[in-house]
Amino acid sequence: MALQRREFLKGGLALSAAALLPPPPASANDAALVFKPEAGSWRNFEVTTRIDLATPEGAAQAWIPLPSVTASDWILPHGDNWKVSSGRATAVQVGSYGTRLLHVEWNKDDAAPAVQIVSRVSTRDRAVDFGKTGTPAPLNAADRALFLSPTKLIPTDGIVKQTADGIVAGAKTDDEKARQIYEWVVTNTFRDPKVQGCGAGDISSMLRTGNLGGKCADLNALYVGLARASGIPARDLYGIRVAPSRFGYKSLGANSATITKSQHCRAEVYLANWGWVPVDPADVRKVVLEEPPGNLAQNDPKVEAAHRTLFGAWETNWIAYNQGHDVPLPGSNHPPIGFLMYPQAEVAGEMKSCLSPDTFKYGITCQETA
Repeated sequence: MALQRREFLKGGLALSAAALLPPPPASANDAALVFKPEAGSWRNFEVTTRIDLATPEGAAQAWIPLPSVTASDWILPHGDNWKVSSGRATAVQVGSYGTRLLHVEWNKDDAAPAVQIVSRVSTRDRAVDFGKTGTPAPLNAADRALFLSPTKLIPTDGIVKQTADGIVAGAKTDDEKARQIYEWVVTNTFRDPKVQGCGAGDISSMLRTGNLGGKCADLNALYVGLARASGIPARDLYGIRVAPSRFGYKSLGANSATITKSQHCRAEVYLANWGWVPVDPADVRKVVLEEPPGNLAQNDPKVEAAHRTLFGAWETNWIAYNQGHDVPLPGSNHPPIGFLMYPQAEVAGEMKSCLSPDTFKYGITCQETA
């Protein structure tokens, strides 16, 4: 196994050097393939989450993520309303990241525990103009420490630090390091359709085994961990896709009003000249695997456009719930969960599988409003 790890790191670091070349520029003749989000008009979304725990075997409780990320340039949550069949519902913030959630409790005599939450959020596309340096507010000491800290699933020492050091070798600035890590993740990882949900986000296991397949909570967590191990503040944002892509990407949007399985994790990295910069290497790999007709080549125009765009820009047909890691669930005897992106529920002390909405009995819908 030690030999395999050494060979993986050796090969991975060699690839990172080749990956420093930027993707080719868009062709003027490829207007239909241009993927260029930029700040424009705001869009308003109403997301409805409903949980029905039919015929429970005992007392039940649930924890539902509430949109709580506020950034004046791209996302503004406008509050939440909820209705509960009985029992108690309380909005709380938990953990060191201040993850906001609705905690609902039902007693064992409630025959049909149910809750419905309606959340309203405004978003608009975002893009960094790397041709202009700005004067963003610097991170305060507490936030810098938080977004450099390891988590249970995202350590910053050991093989993570060893891999990061190899990737950023030769880079002189945080800007160069952040870009080299992005290129390395895009080049060396792949989207694995067999992984359940959005993945577990256990980046140390990924690097130890050399298996860099996963989904967004794996690949973007890998970016965050490598950045933090390189001394650059970074964070995951856990959320859900709410609308189709306006740039023609079938794989990068919610293509119906039912978004129960449309959860998606993204990432940001803090760079002194631009503040929080959006990145999403996982979506580059999603385009490669899933964009019709599927299994696209790296030089396919849609892949090249996604690769070029997703360091520095997001199309926000997606809303963020929170940035939390190691999230404690109030009232539960189970250990904290790695992240809160799906509704969670417990019946008679047993956790329900959040990745089985048909048996867990929850659904999420969205509509765009005026």
